[in-house]
Amino acid sequence: MNKVSAGWLQSIDALKDVPVDQLQWLADNSVQETVPAGEYLFKVNDPITSTIFIISGRVRAFILQNQEAREIAVFEPKNITGHLPYSRGNLAIATGQALEDTEVLRFPREKAGELIRNHFELTQALVHQMTNRVREFTSNQLQNEKMVALGKLSAGLAHELNNPAAAVVRGATSLREHLHLIPEYFKKISTIQMPAEKVDIVTDMMFNLLRRPRNATLSLMQRTDREDELTDLLEQYNVENAAEIAENFTDFGGTAEDLEAFRQHIPAAHFSPVINWINNNLVTEKMVTDIDEASRRIATLINSVKVFTHMDQGHDQQTADIHEGIINTLTMLQHKIRKGNISIEQQFNTGLPPIKAYIGELNQVWTNVIDNALDAMAANGQGILSIKTEKDGDCIKVSITDNGPGIPADVLPRIFDPFFTTKEVGKGTGLGLDIVSQIVRQHKGNIKVQSVPGNTQFSVSLPVKA
Repeated sequence: MNKVSAGWLQSIDALKDVPVDQLQWLADNSVQETVPAGEYLFKVNDPITSTIFIISGRVRAFILQNQEAREIAVFEPKNITGHLPYSRGNLAIATGQALEDTEVLRFPREKAGELIRNHFELTQALVHQMTNRVREFTSNQLQNEKMVALGKLSAGLAHELNNPAAAVVRGATSLREHLHLIPEYFKKISTIQMPAEKVDIVTDMMFNLLRRPRNATLSLMQRTDREDELTDLLEQYNVENAAEIAENFTDFGGTAEDLEAFRQHIPAAHFSPVINWINNNLVTEKMVTDIDEASRRIATLINSVKVFTHMDQGHDQQTADIHEGIINTLTMLQHKIRKGNISIEQQFNTGLPPIKAYIGELNQVWTNVIDNALDAMAANGQGILSIKTEKDGDCIKVSITDNGPGIPADVLPRIFDPFFTTKEVGKGTGLGLDIVSQIVRQHKGNIKVQSVPGNTQFSVSLPVKA
């Protein structure tokens, strides 16, 4: 292994303007070593003890995310990593592994003071390297944070869309099979002789039954009793499919009194086929209603996505109701809310004036804060999320409160720091609340947090006139 010279150091683009004597001092005060392929130069959360210059070979830097290694950089010859002057980082935020036998030059961190005092141009070059690194890493991590958030929302949205989509397919299949039975029903009633006025009365009674709201207020016991009562009555009158008809009548709020009213206008000999014909219409109505409700649910979710992401809109500030973004965020996170058995309490002041804001970015605020609150309560298997909006002087104040375990007092002052996270490795980037803070400041607002066990509240105040 040849000793690194000042000339070689000057061939590094970041150090090309540094005087040779300063580079020679750097070489003389550094240690060269070889890291075998597969070995680690540094590991996540290890103390950062030196500035590292890659002489030969390659080093892969990665972080664990969802138990998988995600590569964030590959350091090749003449790359610089590790500690840099004025950096406040004390622990490695990633793991560096040699992809092949790699030679490195390590400049010990304890000599940084002497470097800063006596070697201005070298210090300046390394500080410039640090700012470039922060800029590049922040850009990559911001993109990653957005992708992580998008992944969470996509997973939840897939669950939300799956149920109504399956209901549409199931309903359409059932309706097709049901419609195939219509000729059989038609044959049974086509030979029935009934006065026109009686037909009109029965038809009107049927449509009145169809227009009733579906009976969702009955308890399971009440429903069972109602169905048993109707089944007994139908069997008493020798009606075919009595149990099915009783179930559908109950769905539409039908009672024994309704059946007796139908009997008054239907000849006894034809009561069974006519009631089965009415039941056929109830089944058709129920299937069409289920398909309609499922389709509307899908349309609502798609509209929520468009509003949430601010699709089809420009990127300038626009006037908006603060509640719309919050409600759409809750819609997007609905699967996670249900999975965590979370109750939502909304205390919205609907008389608040609209604000001027970057709508898509503001939705990131609600998403990050609410998502963190849901994560905090998840360990308990249940929780209460309270969202309150109110006027606060010239601002609109949004308070988001959860009854999770709270944020430790020693952690609280750091939660808005870039890259700080209390989540385990791979679960978070530490950029969520930093992004929130930046967006709120961009809107000339402020964000505050107070926390004790069982009560953590984030308060976001945004000026009505930004």
